[in-house]
Parts: sequence; structure tokens; C-alpha cells
Amino acid sequence: MARLLFSLIFFIALSFYRYPDTHPALLDLALFLFIIAAITDWLDGALARRWKVISPFGRIMDPVCDKVLVIGAFVFLAGPMFAIPDSQLPTDQLLSQIHTNTPRMISAVYPWMVVLILGRELLVTAIRGFMESEGIAFGASWSGKAKMILQSIVIPILLLSIAHFDPINNHNIQLLQQILVYLTLTVTILSGWPYIKKAIDRKQSKT
Repeated sequence: MARLLFSLIFFIALSFYRYPDTHPALLDLALFLFIIAAITDWLDGALARRWKVISPFGRIMDPVCDKVLVIGAFVFLAGPMFAIPDSQLPTDQLLSQIHTNTPRMISAVYPWMVVLILGRELLVTAIRGFMESEGIAFGASWSGKAKMILQSIVIPILLLSIAHFDPINNHNIQLLQQILVYLTLTVTILSGWPYIKKAIDRKQSKT
């Protein structure tokens, strides 16, 4: 529940940001809030294992809180507040934007990427909900945990790079952003397969 609260404040902070007009301190605040929310994920799991209080509610709500935080972050990063104004773009990038009719994003995150991430999360959530309703414990797999760790690292790096490292004029930062975003997208999509396989195996063993 604390993670949901920090997520809400994180989203409120991002909703007031507009690149490049808003002071970077607002992104620093958002970065701090995201890190605190991510820490609650680790703390929640550690305490649940120590106190042995893992429950169906926890198995369902823990990944739901994760998804709200991470998907919400990607939605904002792909939103208009992170679109680069034409006046800020170098000539070659401006011509590319005009040709493709797609706004350049200072975050390197685009709406189609968020659609793929959201699709994966909805599929896994549906599978988990169905299996739990059948009385089959269906917690997070190692692939889901690895995906969450990667996302929790990449999102702060993107916020930090936007706030302090001028990705428009720094090609190395641009390249780093793109590598991290595409790596995260790939890992997120592939991490859904173990859940599908696990559900198929559990149903087959049950029948």
C-alpha cells in the first residue's frame, strides 16, 4: 500500500514536468520517489519471507503494485511532457521527425513500446488471476523478478539522464538511453514466457 502511495506522488510530480521548461529539480524529486517506492518492493518481499506471511493477497497485490509503478512511469516517459520541441532539435533530427511525423522523445521511450509492455503485463496478470482462482499458488517467477529489477534500474537512469546530461546534444547518452530502453523492452516481453509455460504445466499436472 505504501508503494501505491509513493507511486501516486511520483505520478503527480511527473505530471507537472514539461521538457525543457521545468527545472530539473522536479525530476530529481520524481527520481527520489521512484527509488523509495522500489525499495518498498524489496522490503515487502524480505519481511514476508522472514515472517512467513506470504498469502494469496500478497502474491496478487505485490505484482499489481509493481505494475502500477512501472507502467505508469513508462506511460509518462512516452507522454507529451517528454516530447522534444522542434526548436530544441538539431537540424538532422528535426528533418527526421518531420519525415516520420513522430515526435522525438527525450526519454527514448515511445507509445508503441508502452503498448507492448502493457500487453505483457495484462497477459501475465490474467494468467495469475485465473490460476489463483483455481486454487493454484502462482507467485512471481525468476524472470518476472529479473524484469522488475531491470525496469527499476533503467527508469531512474532515464530520469537522471534527462535532468542532468542533455541527451539531445550528447550522443553517448542518447545511445545509452536507447540500449537500456530496448534491452528493457526485450527482457519484459521474453519474461512473460515462463508464466505461460508454468500455467500450461500446472493445468496439465492438475488434470
